[in-house]
Amino acid sequence: MSVVVLPPISATPARPGGETLAGCPVHALRDRLAVAGLRPTRQRVALGWLLFGKGHRHVTAERLYDEATAGRVNLSMATVYNTLHQFTQAGLLREIALDGSKTWFDTNTTRHHHFLIEGENELVDIPGNMVEIARLPPLPDGLEIIEVDVVVRVRRKV
Repeated sequence: MSVVVLPPISATPARPGGETLAGCPVHALRDRLAVAGLRPTRQRVALGWLLFGKGHRHVTAERLYDEATAGRVNLSMATVYNTLHQFTQAGLLREIALDGSKTWFDTNTTRHHHFLIEGENELVDIPGNMVEIARLPPLPDGLEIIEVDVVVRVRRKV
């Protein structure tokens, strides 16, 4: 997976020919999708606005679908899943699979780790330089490490 580093969608986008659209976040989002090689369809722009318009966040497909429906965006759950996977393949999102049963999508694609708050189903970022991995086991023949993700499970004190 390649990581695409793009400006936040609130930045003033440059258009072909050098003119800028002063502070138009929808145009910035459309530009972000185009730079990532994705056509800015109505569904992608609507879901992109929900994902990237609030700063870094972690969402599940179900939560994003609920937000879209609450915002009266007409799309199917399959469209949400497909769009999340397209955004991930384009480097706009990072996929975090936990326990094989729940998948989160993170708008922060930089190297970092997570706290999982048990019972609340919430992820909180841990900066990548705050976790030190001293030693890893030898790899099976023919394999290489792509990335190491650390998820620290926590719960609220009672």
